[in-house]
Amino acid sequence: MLELSMNILDIVENSTRAGASLIKISITEDRGDDILRIEIVDDGEGMKPDIAEKALDPFYTSKDVRRVGLGLPMLSHAAKITGGRFTIESTKGKGTVVTADFGHSHIDRQPLGDMPGTLVTMIAGNPRVDFVYTHLSDGESYALDTREIKNELEDVPIDHPKVIQFIRENIRDGLKEIGAGR
Repeated sequence: MLELSMNILDIVENSTRAGASLIKISITEDRGDDILRIEIVDDGEGMKPDIAEKALDPFYTSKDVRRVGLGLPMLSHAAKITGGRFTIESTKGKGTVVTADFGHSHIDRQPLGDMPGTLVTMIAGNPRVDFVYTHLSDGESYALDTREIKNELEDVPIDHPKVIQFIRENIRDGLKEIGAGR
């Protein structure tokens, strides 16, 4: 995957397949400490320790449609080649936390990519799942919580095209305002 946002999308798909009803995605950019951190937390079914360990093997997958599982191994590799680290913590019945730290300025760090597009794809494709997205960029922050949006919408579905367009523009403008991805 050429952009980190595609890795995020792949991991979120794993979370939704694991029955998550709440997925939190946090991105922290700290240019002073030269770190880009991506953290994805879900309340899905979680994994037993042996399965969590196997999840980093590209030739292991729990999916029926393909025989390899590349999302987590690729994100792990992408973080490590920039001098960063990767962790996965999972508890059966409680959920999973995936954290990837990257050297922000490292020449081999993949670009973050189209986060507004990635987020609206997740939201529109999983209207029953709640998403909390936070992005911290050198002390400035942007946050989006679909629970708040759904509460304001009342009877209008969150995956309505006009709502999705509003969310896309809100994310794009919010990230631009905080200087994310510079």
